[in-house]
Amino acid sequence: MTFRSHMDAALAEARAAADRGEVPVGAVVVSPEGRIVARAGNMTRALNDPTAHAEIQAIRIACARAGAERLPGHDLYVTLEPCPMCAAAISYARIGRLYYGAADPKSGGVAHGARVYAHPQCHHTPEVYDGLSADAAQALLTQFFAERR
Repeated sequence: MTFRSHMDAALAEARAAADRGEVPVGAVVVSPEGRIVARAGNMTRALNDPTAHAEIQAIRIACARAGAERLPGHDLYVTLEPCPMCAAAISYARIGRLYYGAADPKSGGVAHGARVYAHPQCHHTPEVYDGLSADAAQALLTQFFAERR
């Protein structure tokens, strides 16, 4: 099987989030067969819900469609390094592989900060691949915050 990145779809979700006034983070869940089964962008402001990060939203949609609480063998593409809350949700959902774009030294929970997957309490650690389309993802975030300052 040939690797195919789905980061372009996650970036499209991030752009849509920015258009709605949300922090531009997008995520897609991909089935073991390589099909996008869920896509979402941040919706914390729209839903008045601090847990409505792109990753959480995409995982919720994928689980509902699968009729299951776990997504073994699925991949998650997200434009920004997941925060500790999202990293834990990814673990609980048993996502097989996590691909993310921009690093988040301030609030990340995978390579920075809490480093959720390094803790002995973490029951499942996905394979992690960082830096996919990192420049494009970072540019969206930089532009979004520059326009608000």
